[in-house]
Amino acid sequence: MMVSPLAIADARRLADGLGPLPSPEARPAIVVVSGLPGTGKTYFARQLTGRLPFVILESDALRKILFPEPTYSAAESGRLFQAIHHLIEELLSKGIPITLDATNLAEYRRERLYNIAERRNACLILVRVEAPPVVVKERLQARSARKKTGESSDADWAVYEKLRATAEKIRRRHYVVDTSKDITPVLDKIVKEIKR
Repeated sequence: MMVSPLAIADARRLADGLGPLPSPEARPAIVVVSGLPGTGKTYFARQLTGRLPFVILESDALRKILFPEPTYSAAESGRLFQAIHHLIEELLSKGIPITLDATNLAEYRRERLYNIAERRNACLILVRVEAPPVVVKERLQARSARKKTGESSDADWAVYEKLRATAEKIRRRHYVVDTSKDITPVLDKIVKEIKR
């Protein structure tokens, strides 16, 4: 697959911001975390990475490396995800396990990740993160009130409602986790599957 010089350069910039990487594995895993804003994707990704030495690729934080004043336009998102996909390809080729924390709402976009995992012989784990709308609304309002204490996401309730109409079912086997409840059982299952 042909990768543009811009995507390669952008992926390098993103890689520079990752810090120390975990040790390579013979067959690395990629955990693709999907869900609407405010459902707890980043919380879930961090809890998982607390139990497994994975690098987290958090799309909201990576966007701000490439675009310090993001517009969230289709062109900006396209450029961001070209870079993220190239970075995933590079990391998996080196055996580095990854957790991708992004909305990943459209199946055709997730297909690209499925293809990368297959090409790189990576263990692919899909997770849909959800929470009741009333909980999400409270979280997004609290996030807005405390704005910018380490939060990468700018999404609010209006963004949640807009994206909720576009979310597509994951057509492959996946885990579902409700972050308004105890997430330990799902974490345990994922850790067990990865270590198998």
